[in-house]
Amino acid sequence: MNILLLLIPAALFLGLLGLVAFLWSVRSGQFEDLDGAATRILYDDDTPLPPSQGRPD
Repeated sequence: MNILLLLIPAALFLGLLGLVAFLWSVRSGQFEDLDGAATRILYDDDTPLPPSQGRPD
């Protein structure tokens, strides 16, 4: 029963820490463009990649 005196404040602190991290990410714009990264991978780049430096082709 004494362990609850430690676990309840620890759980409340971790929950509050998660809430603060979520609010920070919303305010800093992390969730502004949810579909952009998902569709960006479908487009080809026009510039070719540079040749590799360590191995012969």
